[in-house]
Amino acid sequence: MKISFVVPAYNEQALLTRSLTAIRDEILRAGQELGKDAEIIVVNNASTDRTREIALSIPGVTVVDEPRKGLVQARWCGFEHSTGELIANIDADTIIPPGWLTEVMRQFERGPALVALSGPYIYYGVPNRVNMVVGAYYRLAFTAYLLNRFVLNVGSMLQGGNFIVKRSAMLKLGSPDLRFSFYGEDTDMARRLSKVGGVKFTFRLPAQSSGRRLAGEGVFTIGLRYSMNFFWATFRKKPFTEAWQDIRE
Repeated sequence: MKISFVVPAYNEQALLTRSLTAIRDEILRAGQELGKDAEIIVVNNASTDRTREIALSIPGVTVVDEPRKGLVQARWCGFEHSTGELIANIDADTIIPPGWLTEVMRQFERGPALVALSGPYIYYGVPNRVNMVVGAYYRLAFTAYLLNRFVLNVGSMLQGGNFIVKRSAMLKLGSPDLRFSFYGEDTDMARRLSKVGGVKFTFRLPAQSSGRRLAGEGVFTIGLRYSMNFFWATFRKKPFTEAWQDIRE
């Protein structure tokens, strides 16, 4: 299956190169055949720094522009310009590890009813104790995911910036709900996709992400905010938090 990497980027000149290099390296590791059937699309989302220039300097990267600022708007723009059967949504501060693509292909090949796949974040640039707290949060979230998916049948869970969706499922969803410009967008997509097919969260698909937001706003503040938006998007079908703060290096 051809895979398209969609990387939204707003003023990400400091971290974008590392993220794109990790994607390119993983494509090469996965083998020549997959390498021929993979593409990387950076969505320059109204950046005012050198994001576009840096993305264009990476071989094999296509850059498209989305002037409407917002994560959902940028991801949808990238989807519209992609051609893959699988769409990997990777944030500009996310680093996928060796073996990531192999696990993705294994999961989709063994589960024909699967339409979306996601895994957790391990944060870099923060003390180890922060990741211990985040790990506990993920375990609680995983319990809620199991309850919502298999018992209540009201949705599922995706980690924004580390998830893969089938093109066919995205086409069934149609245009995104632009109210979810930042917080709750992944939960809203998981809820909507769960009506199309299987949406799976697995600890076998981790990725690294910058801990800048955790450091800037506080671990417990972020945990509470994401929890509230998870439940609001699942049960009330709207975001709990509509405004967000841009935190960059």
